[in-house]
Amino acid sequence: MAKATGKPYVAPMENASFNGLPFMKMHGAGNDFVVIDSRGRGAVVTPALAKALGDRNRGVGFDQLAEIRDAADADFTLDFWNSDGTRAGACGNATRCVSHYMMAQLGKDQVTLVTARGGLSARRVADGRVSVNMGAPQLDWQSIPLSHDVDVQHLPLAGDPVAVGMGNPHCVLFVEDAEAVDVAGIGPGYEHDPLYPQRTNVEFASLIGPDHLRMRVWERGTGITLACGSGACATAVAAHLRGLTGRKVRLDLDGGVLEIDWRDDGVWMTGPTAHVFDGIWR
Repeated sequence: MAKATGKPYVAPMENASFNGLPFMKMHGAGNDFVVIDSRGRGAVVTPALAKALGDRNRGVGFDQLAEIRDAADADFTLDFWNSDGTRAGACGNATRCVSHYMMAQLGKDQVTLVTARGGLSARRVADGRVSVNMGAPQLDWQSIPLSHDVDVQHLPLAGDPVAVGMGNPHCVLFVEDAEAVDVAGIGPGYEHDPLYPQRTNVEFASLIGPDHLRMRVWERGTGITLACGSGACATAVAAHLRGLTGRKVRLDLDGGVLEIDWRDDGVWMTGPTAHVFDGIWR
């Protein structure tokens, strides 16, 4: 079980000398994570451990788990897991939260990291929020990936969604009122549609002003979450491709606000981070 320790935020996992697995609980705009620092000892997370930790009734509970590992050519490596024990290719809000932690540890205002989609960078901005470059969006059917060649800007699915890859697959639907959508009722159908061989995250977005969207999300392997960083990036990209917004977009999510800027060097996401508590999994 988890045991709260009340330790300070800076470097809570260093020099552990007890039996048990230390972890941090963090969130970005309500998108919550368990973070395990495995540097210096090799990867420790398994599908069974991720599933046990992810159980909100018998474990700790999280939307995603992030494991920090050593990197040869960057400040750190980051691996992601869903609460059902499956791997996740990307998690933008966890990347921002862990980058904040690593910047505090390393005494830097910016860090480099390696994820399943390659090298990324993150930096602290003047107001204390953290920005991460999530890389270029994947806009061809094979990279997203989809099961066969289709028009990714107009998928042959109900609601005329857009497919975007951000290191993980996304299905973005533009609706009249995102608040009125039965996300729990229809999200799983899109997640498991045969067009997405690796399943997909599903975003429902409505335009509420110039370059301003309201977004709700169903995440593969997890369900409804308060925010999804890669989903916000995918939605902003899809909105621009549809001619609904420019390349710089504000997104209001259930858990807070994220700002997305699709630049020449990649899709930058900026938002808040929070460290909730430290614990030991025994």
